[in-house]
Amino acid sequence: MLWHELLEGFHIAQQAIASNAMRSFLTTLGVVIGVTFVILTGWALNGLDSALEQTITLIGTDVLYVDKFDWSGGNRWADMRNRKNINTAQVDQLIERLTTAQTAVPSVQQWNNTIKRGNQYVEGVAVVGTLSGYTDIAVGNIAEGRFFVPVEDTYRSYSVVLGYNVVNALFSEGNAIGKTVKIRGTTFTVVGTLEKQGTLLLDFVDNQVYIPLNIFRSLYGADRSMTIAVKAGGEERLDEVRLETRGLMRQIRNIAPGRPDDFSINESKVFRESLANIRLSVWGVGIGMTILSFVVGIIGIMNIMFVSVTERTREIGIRKALGARRRSILYQFLVESTMLCCAGALAGFVLCSALILVITIGFESASFLSPFIPPNMLGIASVTALIVGILAGMLPALRASRMNPVDALRKE
Repeated sequence: MLWHELLEGFHIAQQAIASNAMRSFLTTLGVVIGVTFVILTGWALNGLDSALEQTITLIGTDVLYVDKFDWSGGNRWADMRNRKNINTAQVDQLIERLTTAQTAVPSVQQWNNTIKRGNQYVEGVAVVGTLSGYTDIAVGNIAEGRFFVPVEDTYRSYSVVLGYNVVNALFSEGNAIGKTVKIRGTTFTVVGTLEKQGTLLLDFVDNQVYIPLNIFRSLYGADRSMTIAVKAGGEERLDEVRLETRGLMRQIRNIAPGRPDDFSINESKVFRESLANIRLSVWGVGIGMTILSFVVGIIGIMNIMFVSVTERTREIGIRKALGARRRSILYQFLVESTMLCCAGALAGFVLCSALILVITIGFESASFLSPFIPPNMLGIASVTALIVGILAGMLPALRASRMNPVDALRKE
């Protein structure tokens, strides 16, 4: 019966592999590397998808950002730099005239600031000036304290909300609420801190602090270009809100019909397009290395199987003389090559598990990656290893099964 022949082939293959353990291990290295690339590629792509979802959640699936610059970098930097700033009057006009949007809130940034607390300081911080309503759009979750209240938008309140990395750098002992920091020589009282929210695509957001817009203008000047976050109130309303926003901005900035926009409307699809390019690169490198590794693995296992057939020629002759069928000999060597590949796949699983655990535990920036091997990648790697084992063992197995028993018994 087929089952008995496969079981017999398994026992013979097990003995053959055990008797040449080191050779068997070296033979499977190609499969180990191939399986490792398959799993790590799938794991990395799953991580990128997770990072994208976190990013889209952070910036909002139904939010448009009217800005002087195109976040995707699609237009030439020099052209965007020469655009007119979006000033306060234009911001006020747009917010007042919008009818389809749920809400719209302005903001403005100053990059590369130093925030001080006594003798401690943290560099490379972005200071964001905005209004209390911004918490409903893209601030993230409050860890301690609160965000601005409307009265702080109007009056000169020196309040600040600190991002996750800034809190860790200046208040490692915790309890930052009510304490003070200095921004550009001015003392601010900490009213709130934010939970970690940075992602692979927006890793700088944890290095931000938020202050009231009026205070920002007094510190950095009122002539900076502003960004307007326009919340549509649902993804299904994005097209309508985008159309109205674009039309109003063209009117407000006096752009003649037929002339291109001198502003950009940014949204989450920018990050989808960016991730698509990253995914393509990861997929291409991973698949290319996987194919190369498996080709090397097939060649290596095939050569070793030919050596194994030559070494066991007399054994094959004896088995045939005792009545073994060609099919039994064929299965014996196919099972052996498949077992070699499965052993390589198992070693690859162990290696990947160790690598993934070290990366996810040792690097905080890799929080978007899962600490576990994706189950679908285990299945794909296992099936691939089986196919490689069959392909690698087919020719040696056919050669063994077609041996003449008389000629095989003459082999010294």
